[in-house]
Amino acid sequence: MNIILRALAIALLLAPASVSAQCTSRPVLAMTYNIRLDTTADGANAWTYRKDFLFNQIASMRPEILGLQEVLLNQKRDLEVAFPGYRFVGVGRDDSKEQGEFSPLAFDSSQFQIRESGTFWLSTSPALPSLGWDAGYKRLVTWARLIRKGDRTRLLVLNTHWDHQGLVARRESGKLVLSWLGKNRQRNERLVLLGDFNADESEESVAQLTADRASGSALFDTRTISATGSAGPSFSFNAFNAFPATGKLIDHIFVGTGIGVRMHAVIAQHENGRVASDHFPVVALLDIPSRAGQSCRATG
Repeated sequence: MNIILRALAIALLLAPASVSAQCTSRPVLAMTYNIRLDTTADGANAWTYRKDFLFNQIASMRPEILGLQEVLLNQKRDLEVAFPGYRFVGVGRDDSKEQGEFSPLAFDSSQFQIRESGTFWLSTSPALPSLGWDAGYKRLVTWARLIRKGDRTRLLVLNTHWDHQGLVARRESGKLVLSWLGKNRQRNERLVLLGDFNADESEESVAQLTADRASGSALFDTRTISATGSAGPSFSFNAFNAFPATGKLIDHIFVGTGIGVRMHAVIAQHENGRVASDHFPVVALLDIPSRAGQSCRATG
């Protein structure tokens, strides 16, 4: 058993004493993973040479909620074949159909059913495929409303990939996400936001997500509120280097009020010095209460 799976097992044993006794439902593993687009420019790190390792990573963790970034159509189809037990939603960012990168959401269909899903673009024209502010590329958010099959708990999940070069675009993307949540989150919906934000928690674009309390859409960084801390390195971008000396944590999982976090981890896994993507996946083990009014926030 590798170090991350050992940490998850320890979290399962220790966390019940740290969260509300009301939280008796099975914990939910959420994962965000920038899988790197399929391009021959990557040479030995091209998709065809690393996809099986990446599939094995996901299969070994078996997240119930999975947010992916930099997914081209052929990669999405490969993932759908590799994971027939998951339901995938999302569109290409360039034409709202199949062109350009997807930021798809996938859900374990044995655990969740989808009520509704959709997309909005990170721009001043969010209903249309569009370039926002000083962004280098079109960027979007994929969202889905879920029902947990065991207890009918409602969940709103968003997955996104913010721009890598536009500082204004990232800041405005954060404002737009918060505004969208304020207008569209339904009563009694639990909230999960995950993705590649191309910024760490110190940048204003990300920091505002956990600072906005007046809107009623308060978000909490799962790394910060994890009952058992964070396992793995303190960064997620690796540039295809299995042992980077430094870096930033730019891939995040946020949750809304009431969700408890048993653990947070960056999965720095490699095979003989080779990694499955230029990002490490990030996971969080969540306690999602089954009824409105309950809270699974850690109590210490």
